[in-house]
This record gives sequence, C-alpha cells and structure tokens, in this order.
Amino acid sequence: MPQREMPLPTVLDPRGRTFGDEERRAVLRVLDSGVLCGAFGQEARALESEMAALYGRAEAVSCSSGTAALHLAVAAAGVGPGDEVVTTPISDFGTVAPVLAQGGRVVFADVRPDDANLDPDAVEAALTPRTKAVIAVHLFGGAADTARLRDICDRHGLLLIEDCAQAWLGEDPAGRLLGTAGDIACFSLQQYKHITTGDGGLTITDDPDLAARMRLFMDKGWDRSEGRVHRTMGLNYRMTELVAAVARVQLTRVAGVVARRRASAGRLARAVDGLPRLRLPERRAGHAWWVLPLLVDDNARWAKGLADLGVPALPGYLERPLYANPVFADRPPGPCPRAERLIERTLLVLPWNEGYGDADVDRIARALRKVAAP
Repeated sequence: MPQREMPLPTVLDPRGRTFGDEERRAVLRVLDSGVLCGAFGQEARALESEMAALYGRAEAVSCSSGTAALHLAVAAAGVGPGDEVVTTPISDFGTVAPVLAQGGRVVFADVRPDDANLDPDAVEAALTPRTKAVIAVHLFGGAADTARLRDICDRHGLLLIEDCAQAWLGEDPAGRLLGTAGDIACFSLQQYKHITTGDGGLTITDDPDLAARMRLFMDKGWDRSEGRVHRTMGLNYRMTELVAAVARVQLTRVAGVVARRRASAGRLARAVDGLPRLRLPERRAGHAWWVLPLLVDDNARWAKGLADLGVPALPGYLERPLYANPVFADRPPGPCPRAERLIERTLLVLPWNEGYGDADVDRIARALRKVAAP
C-alpha cells in the first residue's frame, strides 16, 4: 500500500480510542440497574469523587459537556449583563458561549507568539471596572501562565477559570497540575479529547460555595434536599449515568493516554530537531499534547505539502480569531495582532493520538523533512 494511503489512527477510529471490556461492563451495569438519570443514580456522584481525588481538589461537579462545564463556572462566578470576562481569541467557541449566554461581554486579550496561550500583560491591560473573571485556556495541552494570571486575578479581585478541555493531566513549569491554580477548572469528555464519552464535562474547585452554585445551575436550580424548590436560575446540564459510568473507566486510562502522547511527541521532536522554518513549542515539559502545534514560515504551504504526503495538518487551527465570527459583529476587527498572525501565517497543528506507534511518528517526521527541504 502506498504510504500516502496508510491511515493514521484518529479519534473517530477504534484504533485511536481506548475503549475496552471495562467500558462495556460499565454500560451494562447501568442498564441492568434501570436507573439512567444522573439525578437518581450513583455513577455521576462516584465520578465526581474520583475526579476530585485525581486532581486533589475538594469538589467536582459533572455535567453534559465541556461547554456546559464552562457555563457552570461562568454562572457560579456571577457573570451577568454588562459584566466582562477576559479570554483568548484562539479557542473553541465553547469558551465564550457561556459568557454570551449570561449576557456578559467577552473581552479578548492577545496571546504569546510562541505558544498561542494568553499573554498575561495583555490580560491585565484589558481589565476594566466591569471585569468579573478571566478564562485561561491551556491551548493544545500546553500551559497558560497561570502563576501570573493567578496573581493578576488576586490583585484585582477576579475569579480565575481554567479551561482544561485540551489539557488533561498537563502540568505547569513548576510541575503543578493544570486545573489546580484557578478558582474553578473545566474539563471536556467530547469525542476529540484525551478521554471521551462522546460528550460530557467536569468542573473542579476547592470552594464549597462555588461548587454549590455550579451544582444548582447544573440541575435547574433545584435544591433536591428540600423538595421541589428552585433556588436559582439553572439549566438541565445533568450528566447521565451511562456517560458517567463510561467516564469513570476512561478516567483510569487518562494517565496512560497522556504518557503515550508525550512519548510519541518526544520522538517526533528529536526527529525534526534543527529543521529549517519549523519549531515545536519551547515549553514541552508537562505538555499534554492534545494536538501537536508547530510554528512555521507559511502554514498553508506546509499543510498542503503534508497533505500531499498523506499526513493531515491544520493551518492556523481556526479559520479566524473568535472575535472575527459573525456572532461578534459589533466588535471592530484586529484587536489581537499576534493571534491573527498565528492563524493566518505561522501556526500549524498536527492531530496527535495515543494510538500512534513509532512507525507512524517516523512517517510524520519524514513528511516534515520533505516539506522543509528547499
């Protein structure tokens, strides 16, 4: 078979996922119980305890998606009409949709040119008296500067929310788990993430008041300890027992998934070290490698060259910064020039997967060397 026709494992392929007999038994256990709703079963509560223990935080709240997790966090932060939340223009729309849903205003701060994560100086410059919170996205599995962002939020009395959807078990430069510096951290179990239940979300926090607010918002504001009393505004973001049961098994697999991704990313980094017009992130220690980001001279040329050799690559990650989408039509274009340059010119993203073997990584390295050649 020609090399270009050899498919790499993907998240839409059983070779690129980690499902096994344990997940099958978990699904049957729930079906046999007859209780599939998370409000009445035991799986969602058990998952929350296991997630909190994994990250060493006091509380975890389960929900229906990563976007829902961020909505729980934004609602618990008290964001409402006229309030501002500062975040990055390079992320999934799920990062900002909850702010808009709460009637808040998204303020975009520019990113660091070397890894596309939030620039703390730009964040501080974007703060106003209306700022309520900062959402730090650990993009691609690499660490945002949560130490500086934590300091900024503390000095200005703001809530720090970590979007860890792409950063399961990622670490900051000090070796601290991403998701343990913010007031709230949010995780996704969507199909493309390190571990998956198709869709699903989790939040973690050490603040019992924030946890209580998130739990109420997840369940229609219903305080189930007092009959049918709806104490606050809330939505039905409950996680089902089927999802929670699968998530509990997947949670036991995440360390191995991240370890395998780190090993294969390290192999690729060694293979392409010194290639002209190509750089990997400088901050690799603790990276979770949701995807493998590269900095190149012309991302469109590199993407086409790799595609011609049968290696998928995505120029820019996004087609445009978040603020350039029609939903933000009232905002003037161009407030984040470094983000725009990354998307338009220098950022190239390779899908990455724990199913990659050495031969897969070596094939990708050969393709990169060919495209790099003059």
